[in-house]
Amino acid sequence: MLRVGLSGGIGSGKSTVAKRLADLGAVVIDADVLAREVVAPGSDGLAAVVERFGTEVLDAEGALDRPAMARRIFGDDEARAALNAIVHPRVGARTAELMAQAAEDALVVHDVPLLVELGYAPNYHLVVIVDAPVEDRVGRLVDRGLEESDARARIRAQATEDQRREAADVWLDNSGSVGDVHAAVDALWADRLVPFEANVRLRTRPPKRSPVLVEPDPEWPRTARRLLARLERAAGDAVVRADHIGSTAVPGLPAEDVVDLQLTVRSMAAADGLAEPLAQAGFPVVPEIRGDDPHPVAPDPGRWAKRVHVSADPGRYANVHVRVAGSPGWRYALLYRDWLRADDDAREEYLRIKREAAQRHASDPDHDACTDAKEPWFADALPRAEEWASRTGWEPPAV
Repeated sequence: MLRVGLSGGIGSGKSTVAKRLADLGAVVIDADVLAREVVAPGSDGLAAVVERFGTEVLDAEGALDRPAMARRIFGDDEARAALNAIVHPRVGARTAELMAQAAEDALVVHDVPLLVELGYAPNYHLVVIVDAPVEDRVGRLVDRGLEESDARARIRAQATEDQRREAADVWLDNSGSVGDVHAAVDALWADRLVPFEANVRLRTRPPKRSPVLVEPDPEWPRTARRLLARLERAAGDAVVRADHIGSTAVPGLPAEDVVDLQLTVRSMAAADGLAEPLAQAGFPVVPEIRGDDPHPVAPDPGRWAKRVHVSADPGRYANVHVRVAGSPGWRYALLYRDWLRADDDAREEYLRIKREAAQRHASDPDHDACTDAKEPWFADALPRAEEWASRTGWEPPAV
């Protein structure tokens, strides 16, 4: 199944998006609903809350008095942590139970208000953040009956916009009409979520694309951090290092809008063991790619073995190179990146090669030929990159 995390600040209109996704066919698991369920009258969760906080957090009928509970924990980090320790494990267990009940081809949307604050983003194939300007959010909360000061305090207590953007694969602006956000959700569903689910389930990749260079995108590093966190969560201890490599890792360098990542493993057996975990996380393996092209400095093809996975997300093309620590391909991926970051002349020279290759292969149905056309430059440039490394004392990172 495809797992989508949905979140947004209080008053952002996240529930409008969740309802639209449910109408389109998503299985929506609402963390707020489950948080109420696990402390319902007669539950062991409510018993634990009363044991910790006393009967003053109950209403006249013996149910949890949520406003009283909110007042009790607001501004008290220790009390909030105690409540979370009771509620979150129970909500997590119930969430896992509901996900296990979903169909194999389900598109599961996990609606979690504190997704960013709790560090849940790497658990999903995709994270959707709903946002609106602060004044719009305050107005919506006041319309619901909150005092303006209370509304602003609650907004300040949550994750910042920058923290949410760090987690967001998709940023939905809900400052317009309901019709506007419905249209955005409908397009997201048809163009990205539905094909993404099929690719994950079938272990397939999005269609290949012709090479097109675009101007540097300041979002590339943030995108790489999100994908690496997802990959590391899926791979566990098998991965000893994870890096953003390639052109999108070089500030100021135009590139194809494809993020290249490198996972470092101890052996090719470990690399092969990642095939299924990474596929489940949305990165199926490309079985026909078994290694890099050998360079004369290390002619044995066995030393250049690697595995390649690609993102199944049609909205974010990415390549994942799984290489053994200390292998030539692993070292050079890091060396070329750092050299191009540091050497303006080398960077400009490489950009000329990239532009020529992209223009020559602009009509190709995929960018493999374009990639091959750049290989001679890497071979010719290697002595200069090594000279730079020797002169500056550059060494690959210890693993």
